[in-house]
Amino acid sequence: MGKLFAAVVLVITVVSVAIFVMHVWWLPVDISTTGPAVDHQLDETMVGTGILFFASQILLALFVWGASDTSSSKKIRNFPGGATPLVAFAIILVGLEILTLTFVGSRAWGAIYIAPPDPNSLKIDVQAEQFAFYFRYAGPDGQFGGVHPDKIDDGSGNYFGLDPANDVAARDDIVVGSLTIPVNKPIWLTLHSKDVGHSFFVRELRVQQDFVPGLCGLGHYNMKAYMEVVSQNDFDQFLKTQAGQ
Repeated sequence: MGKLFAAVVLVITVVSVAIFVMHVWWLPVDISTTGPAVDHQLDETMVGTGILFFASQILLALFVWGASDTSSSKKIRNFPGGATPLVAFAIILVGLEILTLTFVGSRAWGAIYIAPPDPNSLKIDVQAEQFAFYFRYAGPDGQFGGVHPDKIDDGSGNYFGLDPANDVAARDDIVVGSLTIPVNKPIWLTLHSKDVGHSFFVRELRVQQDFVPGLCGLGHYNMKAYMEVVSQNDFDQFLKTQAGQ
């Protein structure tokens, strides 16, 4: 049974590595400017951890294969110093790998979460709630109205708590249930949660950002919105159409 187990471990290891090398079930095509750095970091992580995984599983299979020989003539050999040096070496090796990947990946992370937004960015306000997303664009005046949590009313469609009666800037704000953005334009998203914890996740952008307040609920699995990338002319027409509603 020992040799059979070793063979099974070897087969699982080879198949698992092949799946990642061949990019089976891989990420979709990136459509963002920060995505290539994220993909590069992912590749480095997969290569580094993959090498350690492959080596450790091969060693495991070899140890199991060797230990399966129970003949009395087999001489028992002890690892020098016992198990402690081997465990210490593994901990140091994995620790160095994690620190290296963290250091190398900090630039890609900082480009998304620390770098200031492009001054020419299109700013879009995002509101998440159980169980939907809403997106707010500044109207023709180019200004967002103030947000008043006490005025949020889903029944009347006031998802952001705007006060158009007393706030001139809020009167032309555009609020829709899907994200439409112009191609080749920097986008600056500001994220809010009305109630509990949600997550903004677009695989094609290589972006996932959590809304932190709390937990969501049973309908979380079905909570989604759509993003459409259009030409600048189509985007301008989209704003005009929404502003006229």
